[in-house]
Amino acid sequence: MIKTVSILHDELKNYSNIKSKIQSLCNSGDLYPLVRNRGIYETDGSLPGYCLALIINGPSYLSFEFALSRHGLIPEAVYAFTSATFETGKKKTYTNHFGTFTYRDVPSEVFPLDVEAFSEKGYRYLLASPEKALCDKLYELPPCRNRAELSAMLFDDLRIDEDAFAGLDFARLFDLAGHYRCTNHRILRSLIRKDVSDE
Repeated sequence: MIKTVSILHDELKNYSNIKSKIQSLCNSGDLYPLVRNRGIYETDGSLPGYCLALIINGPSYLSFEFALSRHGLIPEAVYAFTSATFETGKKKTYTNHFGTFTYRDVPSEVFPLDVEAFSEKGYRYLLASPEKALCDKLYELPPCRNRAELSAMLFDDLRIDEDAFAGLDFARLFDLAGHYRCTNHRILRSLIRKDVSDE
């Protein structure tokens, strides 16, 4: 359960030194601080970290490597919780008991697209579709010069599973990529245009 400093002050009002008591609860594993100096704590140390990504920094949604792994597009397990934000101007990283949480900007126009809400243990988290996660990842990478370079980036550098890639909704991917207005996305649209037209 999430608890703020305000809630804790109310619950611990009978203690003469509330700050010291909060620190004692953190030391004993009854409270877990989420962001230093922000006064937000979690009581369940076994909670999956992705349930807290939106609380730690929002508005945001899980994307990039975490979502690619979650959707089976890359073979590696990803232990950081990577999320997309918009108009923050810089990458943010937080580390706590639950893991490492990173936040990177995507264009404002694409931020609300293709994101699904889930609930677990009473917590709400947002996750990019596989097509959106791929587009977000391509947004932060250096521009490729042609389809051969983009293919190498996808299947060699990022290690995107080719069967999983073939199973994506190409019509949706084509449409999403058009909203990013970037070189990598323009080339991606060129790469899948034939598959889209064949559908």
